[in-house]
Amino acid sequence: MKKLPIGIQTFSKIREEGYLYVDKTPQIHRLLNDGKYYFLSRPRRFGKSLTLSTIKEIYSGNRALFEGLWIENQWNWDKIHPVVHIQFNEIGYNTNGLETALHQTLDREAERFEITLPDTSYDQKFRFLLEKIAQKRGKVVLLVDEYDKPLIDYLEKEDIHIAFEHQKILKNFYSIIKSADPYIEFLLITGVSKFSKVSIFSDLNNLRDITLSPGFGTLTGYTQTELEYFFEEWINYTIANQPQYTRETLLNDVKRWYNGYTWNGTEHVYNPFSILNFFADGKFEDYWFKTGTPTFLVKKLKSSHFFELNNIKGSSALLESYALDNIDPVALLFQTGYLTIKKMDTARGSYVFGYPNREVEQALSNHLIGALLHREAGRSLSPVEQLEEALRNNDPARMVTVIQAMLKDVPSHLFHEGKEYFYHALVHLHFRYLGFFIQSEVHTSDGRMDAVVHTDSHVYLLEFKIDQSAAVAIEQIKNKKYADKYRTEGKTIVAIGINFDTTQRGVGDWAAETIEA
Repeated sequence: MKKLPIGIQTFSKIREEGYLYVDKTPQIHRLLNDGKYYFLSRPRRFGKSLTLSTIKEIYSGNRALFEGLWIENQWNWDKIHPVVHIQFNEIGYNTNGLETALHQTLDREAERFEITLPDTSYDQKFRFLLEKIAQKRGKVVLLVDEYDKPLIDYLEKEDIHIAFEHQKILKNFYSIIKSADPYIEFLLITGVSKFSKVSIFSDLNNLRDITLSPGFGTLTGYTQTELEYFFEEWINYTIANQPQYTRETLLNDVKRWYNGYTWNGTEHVYNPFSILNFFADGKFEDYWFKTGTPTFLVKKLKSSHFFELNNIKGSSALLESYALDNIDPVALLFQTGYLTIKKMDTARGSYVFGYPNREVEQALSNHLIGALLHREAGRSLSPVEQLEEALRNNDPARMVTVIQAMLKDVPSHLFHEGKEYFYHALVHLHFRYLGFFIQSEVHTSDGRMDAVVHTDSHVYLLEFKIDQSAAVAIEQIKNKKYADKYRTEGKTIVAIGINFDTTQRGVGDWAAETIEA
């Protein structure tokens, strides 16, 4: 079997050292032939850097690296151009300052091409670099990776002034590109976010944003076809070592855990980092999520009282986030890979967003519960396991006891920071998490019950009230005939009403009533 390129983003290393490469050269070929100036936003560890590295080798004329790949006989390998590849995660702006780091980066590129640059500002030095390389070696291929790293590293409130300083510097830096058009053959700028797109690239108004373009939805990430073809040996190896799986059940679980990302509403792709790690370890874990705990995002969601992250409706304008100090949480969650497009109507410019897969929903729910309860995310599972046990044993009283104990652990001041959102978020998050172990549906306030839990023998319909009564909750379940859709399942249907008392900071009263078939 070919080795798995976990953490390797250099195309030449993958090809020369026999690592598995999912052939993206058909999509890259289209990119190179369709236009000249591009911008692409994708989440971290989603293949952006490997895409740029591949383009670098194509324009460098290294045909031998592409032997056996689709593009080998589809490209004019005599079409060689000098490549300037700027990787913002490697230029040292954290220690040296952004301006100094840019000067050093440009000087190194000048040295590599054996040219001399005047001692001038970083933006003019950038222009001189492109001009002199083009004069000496031909038009330049300019590749910029993680353009927004100097911004997203400083989004915390106490650091936001640094992000604004970097924003100005980057605007000046990129402003020369348009006037340098005679010296540029091809440009691709990539990053995680689209925020500051207007302010940073305002002078570069011929930049084509392909983030949501239908033709490039599978440029990064693995499609179902690619997974089954390129990972065939690894699929068979996993099945051979884990006999509880058939090919069908394994692929279904892999899909539920790691698929679901889409940028055009039709083509869905797998998270490549998680797929590589899954086949390496042979077990399901939140591999991608662990590579960057979203502390800033969790803080923002908590301060915004924003915890229901499925079926979020928004317009196309929501996908553009321009202000560093006022970023819409949905836009940020989408850009960073914690939400994806569930439905879209391009004619109306409307979208529905939600979690892409189990990995993200389970891990982020865990962190959100931890943030609400002021404890480590890893401890969030215990109440969920107890809820599962209680419901599997058809013991509603035990379930209420678990909820009561969970609320008693909460610091008292939290109940006064917006009590209704707090109860709603805390209980709903636990029941959503419960859905990974037992069939559980959690609904928003659109006229349906708050939660539904299915066991082998029962269907539990749960309605939560705040400072009212359990009787009111039970009456709502009956009056709105919530049970009707479940009567054909042949299970006992139980209505459970729970009333939260904000004065007592816990369950005020509860009631359970079997609904006749």
